Amino acid sequence: MAMDKNVLESKIGILGGTFNPIHRGHLRMAQEAYKKFDLDKVLFVPSYLPPHKSSEDLVNTSHRMTMLERAIKGDSRFEASALELEREGVSYSIDTIKELHGVYPQSELFFIIGSDTLFQLYTWKNIRSLLELCTFITYPRCGFEIDTIIAEVLKLDPPWPEKLKTYMLTENFIEISSRQIRKHVAEGKSIRYLVPIDIENYIHKQNLYRGDLND
Repeated sequence: MAMDKNVLESKIGILGGTFNPIHRGHLRMAQEAYKKFDLDKVLFVPSYLPPHKSSEDLVNTSHRMTMLERAIKGDSRFEASALELEREGVSYSIDTIKELHGVYPQSELFFIIGSDTLFQLYTWKNIRSLLELCTFITYPRCGFEIDTIIAEVLKLDPPWPEKLKTYMLTENFIEISSRQIRKHVAEGKSIRYLVPIDIENYIHKQNLYRGDLND
């Protein structure tokens, strides 16, 4: 889907991931960030090759993009971006955010992550530059404690621990994972209500994830 280069002074959320496949947890995360922080839209950005995950079990980019577009079809709050897929190579967030700043020069960018990712940020490429270029919104997963956001745990110097506390979602996270869905499909179990019905039908029609039991 083409991105509008004329959006000025807007607040744009970015939700990245492999979306292998996209599920209801992703959609709920985007919805809650959109609502709580008064975003103008949320971009879903599927990665070509994730730097911190195995890529062996990824279905091809066409399938992942098709499922993403079907999952958000008809919802004007959400948009799919093929930016990382078209760039190819390893998908580093710093490159994506810099590119999006070029597309939306007058917009404020918000990077949406789960709290498990929060503690891995120090390993991300050029993380301090990335923290300057966008605001992180964190969605708490089960068992997350906000008091753990300290410099010693995050391995990030002040002022970032306190700033990361500022943009926290409070709704309960739906504990669904793409790995869980792939495992269910491979074992012949139902994935009804874990993904939108159109995505469930697509997975079965295209015979995806039948032999996938890996992370």
